[in-house]
Amino acid sequence: MNKVYPSAKAALDGIVKDGQLLAVGGFGLCGIPEALIDALRDSGVKDLTVISNNAGVDGFGLGKLLDTRQIRKMISSYVGENKEFERQFLAGELELEFTPQGTLAEKLRAGGAGIPAFFTKTGVGTMVAEGKETREFDGAVYVMERSLLPEVSLVKAWKADKSGNLLFRRTARNFNPAVAMAGKLTVVEVEEIVETGHFDPDAVHLPGIYVHRIVLNATPEKRIEKRTITEKAGV
Repeated sequence: MNKVYPSAKAALDGIVKDGQLLAVGGFGLCGIPEALIDALRDSGVKDLTVISNNAGVDGFGLGKLLDTRQIRKMISSYVGENKEFERQFLAGELELEFTPQGTLAEKLRAGGAGIPAFFTKTGVGTMVAEGKETREFDGAVYVMERSLLPEVSLVKAWKADKSGNLLFRRTARNFNPAVAMAGKLTVVEVEEIVETGHFDPDAVHLPGIYVHRIVLNATPEKRIEKRTITEKAGV
């Protein structure tokens, strides 16, 4: 099976549709699948529910899909860097399901592991628990969280072999492995593609069984979300 596609557009052809539940890897602007997000925007699909730790920034990453009004709902843990997100949400034009960051990671991991739901203390007694089942274990109250199973997952990795085995680069790993595992169909954008067998099996971060399509983006933009310099004399 050939998993390598000639472009991000080709990799999304026939699999993205209006109204889908999608998951997108990344944390802030680190490890986001830039080319796949651009191809998703250009596909014109709309009314999407998107699972992602955050919602990009204005005009970049998922912010591009907010600009074109293709996202109907976000399932996220942090959205504080995007003014257009704020505008749409406060105007009632965009739905938001706030999820604690660890819970979001576990909802994706559990989905990929075939676990339909789990109990956690996080969110008990807050708006996070509203409308959800709670249960007592060993004298403590826990809230039940349903796992996430996106129809399509968009992932960024550093390298892939032609069988889809992946290597991630440092903190760019972030949510990407969990997003890849949870997706019913996973598309991965990488900076380098090598022949199957090139990687030491012990070095593989995510096995190719979770990967369905691969596209090369050898020169991603890799923006820095916030650049700061320590204030010192002479700096």
